[in-house]
Amino acid sequence: MGSAAADLLSCFRSYFCLIFFGLAAAFVAFALILALLRWRRPWCSCEVCRAYLSSSWAGEFANLCDWFAHLLRASPTGTIHVHVLGNTVTANPANVEYMLKTRFDNFPKGKPFSSVLGDLLGRGIFNVDGDAWIFQRKMASLELGSVSVRSYAFTIVSGEIHRRLLPLLGSVADSGRAVDLQDVFRRFAFDTICKISFGLDPGCLDLTLPASELAAAFDAASSLSARRGSAAVPALWKLKRLLNVGSERELRRAIRTVNALADAVIGQRRKLGPTGHHDLLSRFMQATLDGDDSGGSSSENDRYLRDIVVSFLLAGRDTVASALTTFFLLVSRHPSAAAAVREEIARAAEGAGALGGAASYESLKGMQYVRAALYESMRLYPPVQFDSKFCAEDDVLPDGTFVSAGTRVTYHPYAMGRMEAIWGPDCGEFKPERWLKDGVFAPASLFKYPVFQAGLRVCLGKELAIMEMKSVIVSVLQSFDIDVICPAGAPPKFAPGLTASISGGLAARVRKRQSGAARGRDF
Repeated sequence: MGSAAADLLSCFRSYFCLIFFGLAAAFVAFALILALLRWRRPWCSCEVCRAYLSSSWAGEFANLCDWFAHLLRASPTGTIHVHVLGNTVTANPANVEYMLKTRFDNFPKGKPFSSVLGDLLGRGIFNVDGDAWIFQRKMASLELGSVSVRSYAFTIVSGEIHRRLLPLLGSVADSGRAVDLQDVFRRFAFDTICKISFGLDPGCLDLTLPASELAAAFDAASSLSARRGSAAVPALWKLKRLLNVGSERELRRAIRTVNALADAVIGQRRKLGPTGHHDLLSRFMQATLDGDDSGGSSSENDRYLRDIVVSFLLAGRDTVASALTTFFLLVSRHPSAAAAVREEIARAAEGAGALGGAASYESLKGMQYVRAALYESMRLYPPVQFDSKFCAEDDVLPDGTFVSAGTRVTYHPYAMGRMEAIWGPDCGEFKPERWLKDGVFAPASLFKYPVFQAGLRVCLGKELAIMEMKSVIVSVLQSFDIDVICPAGAPPKFAPGLTASISGGLAARVRKRQSGAARGRDF
């Protein structure tokens, strides 16, 4: 009797398992069919779409962004369509202004963008629209615009440079070995953003140690999330996520690590207490304790703080490291620019010496050529090469391009930096002087130079980032010569990611300058 019951139970189990897996397979098939039906023009056979799908562009161009720049230069309007992606791409400043200012409400980040980056960025400021974006931007604006935060950040950056970065480069110079500058700057930027944002010191700027587990997981999550955005068939990554296989399994594992370590950062800061601390996380935590409109339960506030942690890492580490890496690549190839930077540093040091020799945030702000060289570097190699919005309602761009509701509309700073119509026939050359007028830095319209975005979404941390990068540039070029090891004139090969990073890093040799010790003092 017992044996018969056991056999019957086993039969029922097998039957229900069969039903469950059958229903699951039917659901997956239905989801895939629905996604394919929504997919815009998968049958498009135009030259651009064929080249994109087959990757035939790679035979002529080192990077996808270089191919897009070529197509946009050839377009009479500076706008192209990639039909298989449902994507309109533009390098037209009038279109950029229309999207980011004139019709801002009609070009939100949109749900498709949020779904691509939602697992990594959550409901952070870079991945939301509407009230959530307004609240976070208001909070960030109040904190990042305060004199106390800027002073606190400047003190941390200066300390990291003089106590860690310069000694590290000095030891590399003494050894005579090559070093990966990109790795150095990413470690430096990770340490500084963790101190400024979280009040914690990961101590990554030690090349004998492996990269931080959080930094490594964040890199993997960033790269894998970027692959989602470039997929011609979004249904495929969604199916892989559902089944937890392939790249989506790797992404889930990386994000689990990011979440665990972000929770640890929040927990450690909560134990210390937010009151009386100057780091940004403490200030946001205090705001939630004070009953701000972020609202909700403790678990909701923890998710909100986790998303803030990840957003700060993306904004404060990757972009700064990317900009510094390509700056030193260009300056290594243009010794006259390095000489001009050093001349300005010498003039500033002499003036400061006459006034007592105190280093200050103001002395950095007064360096016009350094700022011009940095802006010129980011014109050619913006840390964020493109940014996308989604059209909410049918619209017509200023250049006459019709965009239907749901279309992904991308403006392309990388391509814009290479447009003769914007920068003239010498647009491909590194010329810091184009930013100077009678020796004074003269900024361009943010809509022709949207490296820091523009309009209502303009980067709130812009001045802090510029201060950090100028501090590094001044300190390093005072004391060292940097010789990048790569074929002269060869374009960098970029790795997939949310921000620009050079595939394989940037190898360089570091040499102490004859008067480096004297020049390395504060001023």
